[in-house]
Amino acid sequence: MAATFVDRAVLHVAGGSGGHGCNSVHREKFKPLGGPDGGNGGNGGGVLLVVDPSLTTLLDLHRHPHQHAGNGRPGQGSLRNGAQGEEKRVGVPDGTVVRDAETGEQLTDLVGAGTSYVAARGGRGGLGNAALASPRRKAPGFALLGEPGEARDIVLELKTVADVALIGFPNAGKSSLIASMSAAKPKIADYPFTTLVPNLGVVEAGDTVFTVADVPGLVPGASEGRGLGLEFLRHVERCAVLVHVVDCATIEPDRDPVSDIETIERELAQYDEAQQAGLLQRPRLVVLNKVDVPDAQDLADLVRGDLTERFGWPVFAVSAATHVGLRELGFALGQAVRAWRVSMPATEPTRIVLRPTPKKEAGFHIEQTGEQAFTVHGERPQRWVVQTDFTNDEAVGYLADRLARLGVEDALADLGAESGAEVTIGDMTFDWVPTLRASARPMGNRGTDERLQTTHRVGADERKADRRTRRAAYDEEVETDWSTEDQP
Repeated sequence: MAATFVDRAVLHVAGGSGGHGCNSVHREKFKPLGGPDGGNGGNGGGVLLVVDPSLTTLLDLHRHPHQHAGNGRPGQGSLRNGAQGEEKRVGVPDGTVVRDAETGEQLTDLVGAGTSYVAARGGRGGLGNAALASPRRKAPGFALLGEPGEARDIVLELKTVADVALIGFPNAGKSSLIASMSAAKPKIADYPFTTLVPNLGVVEAGDTVFTVADVPGLVPGASEGRGLGLEFLRHVERCAVLVHVVDCATIEPDRDPVSDIETIERELAQYDEAQQAGLLQRPRLVVLNKVDVPDAQDLADLVRGDLTERFGWPVFAVSAATHVGLRELGFALGQAVRAWRVSMPATEPTRIVLRPTPKKEAGFHIEQTGEQAFTVHGERPQRWVVQTDFTNDEAVGYLADRLARLGVEDALADLGAESGAEVTIGDMTFDWVPTLRASARPMGNRGTDERLQTTHRVGADERKADRRTRRAAYDEEVETDWSTEDQP
């Protein structure tokens, strides 16, 4: 049978790419060069995780792990900007924890209806040549490319948001108890591990309304992955009150209420030590269930004093079948939940602190990876390289101007970089040419740059001179051979 509950899913999220800017010149009759009129590309859409209270499982995302946002449209002539990429809104259940799949770092904890998190940002749209026009460059012959959207893998983990957690061995009557105290209708049967998913129920005790979670049965070794415990122990983390549900009607000779509780407490302690969830500090109650059975009632009367003396927790004898003791248990749980809520510190509104980069900071740093090999790190240089159309010499010259104004050229010279040194920025590797300094005026016609043409011409002249040198050396060698043969 197909699974109906999933509390962990791996998503491959990708933001939309930004649209390319447009390189266009306004043309009309008697006005062939009316100035640049290329529009900007639209920004790519982002992937947004949003808490949807109607969802209780990650099953849909488990079946559809690839989530992509829409791409931005390219700009067009006549100053028409491209459309923005469509945002991808992904609904997740309340209590979803988002982690980075590669590092395991927790990125956010989505609690509360409407809470959202941008899992993958869309790329910026490229500027058209109209936006790049300036008094120095009045008619740019190039436009900037759109940036690719952010792409990464994330892990979603669902942790049930409830006030009370019912914990205990399989078939202890937890599902029956939650069905008797609330309107929840969990699956109930007389065999172990009937409950395969956490069930939630809403209980009203006087003026206090709280939620109860029925956690699937735990067994020895649950914190190490045995049974269903490891998969569902995370659902206990958010609960304010833990309730040990003990089956007093069990006929297993090696089990009794005290040993059952001690076994569950060991599993909680081991899990808490690994996850630092703070479970050992949560208030606890003990419920001796199934006292409608005569032998169970006798056992409950026998062990009630021992449990109180051994653990110091309130003990309640109840029957989910006849509803005996459920009213007293409900009010005791409501009081414990109310005390926990009062003890919790008030939640302060989130404050966003903006820390602009100081003007004195360069915004980049250079790492020397070889004798004449350098890598430039920095958000702006890497973004500029992505935006550059390397088939357009003027665009490459514009990139050189931006890097020079940022101080990259001077920093390379200070590190001893020579002409032809390998300089890597992002995914691109260049041969550094010290002559490509920032220019105060346009360099050549639209789409060209005289500095690059000069560099190409110098390289061609060097190759011609090398060929002439090698040809002269060959002629001299041949002439020497002939003169040797002529000698008697």
